[in-house]
This record gives sequence, structure tokens and C-alpha cells, in this order.
Amino acid sequence: MDIPRIFNITESAHRIHNPITPEKLATLGAALRLQPGAQVLDLGSGSGEMLCTWARDHGVIGTGIDMSPLFTEQAKRRAVELGVADQVRFIHGDAAGYVSDEKACVAACVGATWIGGGVGGTIELLARSLRAGGIILIGEPYWRQFPPTEDVAKGCLANSISDFLKLPELLASFGRLGYDVVEMVLADQDGWDRYEAAKWLTMRCWLEANSDDEFAKEVRAQLASEPERYTTYTREYLGWGVFALMAR
Repeated sequence: MDIPRIFNITESAHRIHNPITPEKLATLGAALRLQPGAQVLDLGSGSGEMLCTWARDHGVIGTGIDMSPLFTEQAKRRAVELGVADQVRFIHGDAAGYVSDEKACVAACVGATWIGGGVGGTIELLARSLRAGGIILIGEPYWRQFPPTEDVAKGCLANSISDFLKLPELLASFGRLGYDVVEMVLADQDGWDRYEAAKWLTMRCWLEANSDDEFAKEVRAQLASEPERYTTYTREYLGWGVFALMAR
């Protein structure tokens, strides 16, 4: 089980696999008023930066599930590096359908709502691992402005304009699902740039070291096209945020 190879290559140097910066991630942890010993479940945990830094800064304990062996191993190394390997564990596995035996104070899916077939299904999945009065975290894109055409939406790597909502409508949709929005931390332009632009140097370094790899042609094509695509489309139209929800 693994994610597509292109993601393992382009994001292999990332600690955070979405457009949030370390500073914003710290802001989110503080905003949630995490207590020592709080149990956190992270579905689609990537390289473990959220769990590891919150374990260090707030004393939480928790589990992360991710389908990339590379990212899972990076998460384990990060836990050791930060001295929290006894507080967090990382499992290589499919987060879709995963339900924790121990109910969590915080159940999160930050940027991988495809595991539940969308926002609604992912919230339902996370709720199965959440203790009464706990917090669900959802990381999700939204339109900063609606793309003028479906082709522009596809340039943002969406399937269609209908894939995402504008921010007020996204917040309203949580209410229709029976949840209060109790906090949010939104990515800024620097967060987007750090997430996207950092891939370009990683791809170039990979190409220098793997010029004879059969996958090099695809990586070369992506490196050639991504700076223009990102600055033309995603940077102009797409926002991203993490939203904290509590059941009504």
C-alpha cells in the first residue's frame, strides 16, 4: 500500500504535506487548548509533524495513520528527533475506514477528506473514534473566488467548480451536518508558496540523482509545468484551512 509515486517524490522533503506553515500549525495547537495526556487521532498523518510537535508542546499522546511507507518512516524519525516517541505512534495503513479502539479527544483529517469520500463522510468516520465532547479537525480547500470556467477549476487540480465551496458556504455546510465551528486556522499565501514551491527544488534534486529512472520523464514534465500552473491557478483561486468542529 502506497500513495502514487509522484507524491512520494515531490513531497519527500516536506514535513507538512499541506499549505499550513509550522507557525500556523503551532497556532492551531494553542487554539485548541490541548491538555497534557489528551488523545489525538490523525488520519492521513503524513510525516507526523502535527502529532509530534503537539506532543512536544502540549503533552498530547496519539496515533497517526498514513498509507505512504516513506512518510510513515519520516514521522517515526521525527518523533525520535523531538523526544516524543513514547507519546505517539505511526502506523502504515489505509486511513479510510479506520476506527480507533480508544476514543480520542481530537480526531483529525487534515487535507485528506478523500478517505471518507468527501467532507461529510470523513466527519462521520472521525466521529466514530471521538469521545463525547471531543473536537473533529477537518483540513479542506475552499474557493477564494469562483473560477470563471471549468478549465480554470481543473487548472487548480479540481475536477470541477462544484468540488469546493467558498469559505462562508463551507462553514455553513458544517452546521447543516450538525456541528458548530469552534475554531479555524487558514493558510496564507506564504503557506501555499512553501508547500508548492518547495516541491520544485525537490523534483530538480531528484532528477539530478535519478536521470536514468523510467519515471524521470514524468517528473521532468511536472517540474516544467508546475510553477506556471500554480501561479496562474491555485495561487489565485484556492484557499485552504483547518476547521475545528464540535457536535451540537
